[in-house]
Amino acid sequence: MDGIIFDVDGTLWNSTDAVAKAWTKAIEENSDLDLIVDAPLLNRIFGKTMDEICDIVFPMLPLEERTHLGDLCFEYENQLLAEEPCPVFDGVKETFQKLSKKHKLFIVSNCACGYIEVMLSTSGLDKYVADTLCFGQTNTSKGKTIRTLMERNNLKDVVYVGDTQGDADACKEADVPFIFAEYGFGDVPDAKTRIKDITGLTTLF
Repeated sequence: MDGIIFDVDGTLWNSTDAVAKAWTKAIEENSDLDLIVDAPLLNRIFGKTMDEICDIVFPMLPLEERTHLGDLCFEYENQLLAEEPCPVFDGVKETFQKLSKKHKLFIVSNCACGYIEVMLSTSGLDKYVADTLCFGQTNTSKGKTIRTLMERNNLKDVVYVGDTQGDADACKEADVPFIFAEYGFGDVPDAKTRIKDITGLTTLF
């Protein structure tokens, strides 16, 4: 195996409260919408692409306005997360430290540009991660984004660690094995390989 690829939200950290705060502020300051974004809503939609999230949160807006407001929300969240960092889940730092001694570690997420970088820099995980790629860079499905990262790093044998059915579907599209982080946001009933917490990876690998 030449790489382990990770999802972010629900797999490495839970930023829903901070993101909800940032989105609500962005909406209040840049629109006439009477809309409060809360953590339960984000828990249901995290893992989807940026376009899909904006479609769900702002269905009342024309496409151009929806996209513009969504971009502002993503800018606000990156700024807030840089100023008020969220902690990664217990065991993540230690697990990354151990795994990186044997394997190259990567991240692929459906997030906007800058989000992964904020998480890595504020958590100190950046020293363990070889490369990252997100929807904001590729504008393709997560499965295709996984393949793009694999191709540019010449990876042939990898696994992907995620917490939603969308992650599992992306792995099928990318033709890579999936490891279900069952402590996260989603449910993947058919997942063959599961971990109850992130430290379970050190037993598998």
